[in-house]
Amino acid sequence: MSHNITRKMDLNSTDFCVEVEAPLVAERYKAGNFAVLMTNPHGERIPMSIMKTEDGKISMFIAKLGKTTKELYKTLDKFEHVIGPMGNPINVKKYGNVVVASDLVCGHAENYALCNALSKVEGNHVTSFQTFATSDMVYPAEMRAEKVCDEYHLTTEDGSLGEEGHYIDMIEERLEKGEKIDIIFAGGNLSNLQELSEMTKSYNVPTIVTVRQIMVDASGMCGSCRVFIDGKMKLACIDGPMFDAHKVDWGSALRRPNMFAEKETVAAKLCQEAGRC
Repeated sequence: MSHNITRKMDLNSTDFCVEVEAPLVAERYKAGNFAVLMTNPHGERIPMSIMKTEDGKISMFIAKLGKTTKELYKTLDKFEHVIGPMGNPINVKKYGNVVVASDLVCGHAENYALCNALSKVEGNHVTSFQTFATSDMVYPAEMRAEKVCDEYHLTTEDGSLGEEGHYIDMIEERLEKGEKIDIIFAGGNLSNLQELSEMTKSYNVPTIVTVRQIMVDASGMCGSCRVFIDGKMKLACIDGPMFDAHKVDWGSALRRPNMFAEKETVAAKLCQEAGRC
């Protein structure tokens, strides 16, 4: 069964939004789940965060990074398979003062989804921070989390739009002033998540982050997405993808994403030469 792509929309020069028909996934989806995409029967399985579901369709933010995502952006109008929902959803409940933060494409999709779910719980005040490098990279307003949270902060690292700085700076500034934050959810750049973890640990603020690792099958069979949590091996696909940031072995987590960098470069080159990317 193929799944028709009903919308493609540029978010900036590198990221785009895809909406695809996947009624079974949409029906069971909860905030924090992800989907696995296959563009052909023998293609790779791509794990992708879900931004929202609507009318039997799921929307995802995707970056044009490798062979498959570039091919998807340029030539494809359907997926062979959309598998999910995968992973563990977050516990949607009353936390109090909640912060949701992101600085990269999949993290921004999660930011929207988590804000949308958590802000509906009575007693939560949900503040979203979304960081982009420059004003040129900022997503359109309808694709930002400001629509689904109680308080929104757009930041650019060069100060060209919104507040200047990174979400880590903004959160630390609040904590230094003594503002109460009951829990933080964050996704995006792993190095920045490590920095966030070290900072919030000193303030004793619970922090849940998406530890995005390379997945081959995303069903717990291959072991490629292993991550060490509190000294124990876990699999991001079935035990995560979100974990307690203060328990993550960040050294191991940061090494794994570059395992197949050389092969990814070769595949992208061959796809471009064939005119598919």
